[in-house]
Amino acid sequence: MDISGKAAIVTGGASGLGAATARALAEAGAKVAIFDMNEDAANAMASEIGGVACVTNVADDASVEAAFDKARDAHGAARILVNCAGIGPAAKTVSSKGMHPLDKFQQVINVNLIGTFNCIRRASADMIEQEPMESGERGVCINTASVAAFDGQIGQAAYSASKGGIVGMTLPIARDLANVGVRIMTIAPGLFKTPLLLGLPQEVQDSLGASVPFPSRLGDPSEYAALAKHIVENQMLNGEVIRLDGAIRMAPK
Repeated sequence: MDISGKAAIVTGGASGLGAATARALAEAGAKVAIFDMNEDAANAMASEIGGVACVTNVADDASVEAAFDKARDAHGAARILVNCAGIGPAAKTVSSKGMHPLDKFQQVINVNLIGTFNCIRRASADMIEQEPMESGERGVCINTASVAAFDGQIGQAAYSASKGGIVGMTLPIARDLANVGVRIMTIAPGLFKTPLLLGLPQEVQDSLGASVPFPSRLGDPSEYAALAKHIVENQMLNGEVIRLDGAIRMAPK
């Protein structure tokens, strides 16, 4: 797909992987809507790239519906969706503090998995109403899983379950939408310079980076964005999960 002139939505687009992706798409000529809970950050990013900010809680369908309406009014129906919104609190199944709080497990599933699916279903419903492009394509949705979907660490039961769900639904959704020309892809990042990791002490960041086989460093969000951009542009990428991790396989802790 030629990105120039296309409407795009990036959830979690005000920071981290989402912000880098929003910038990359805007630089390629897309009209980008930033979906994020942080209103100030969303407005700042939208101002920077000439997009539109939509304050959004992806775990709340009414909020998502309103955001899609605002984005559609501003730019038209999106041809591109990149799902980067997510949370990752850690808790053991049972520990000295007691059982894993069930509401916390549900929250992670609601944000990471159900929120991702909800945005896919709403975006693809808009995409299938558009005329196909010359290639027959109508749109593309890119999701963010994690290496934790495969190598979940201690305390990551909820997070790994949510990201594993994203991995598991990638192919069937791609098959659901193949006949209408909508592609579904997932990126599973490893250790990246996201706000969560950048909040750790520098020596911890250095240690984590050194654990990556090659390149032995933390990934830069621009590298995620570059892959997302390539997926949009490469029509043969469909129904697949790509690990973007420097060959790391996570230890138990």
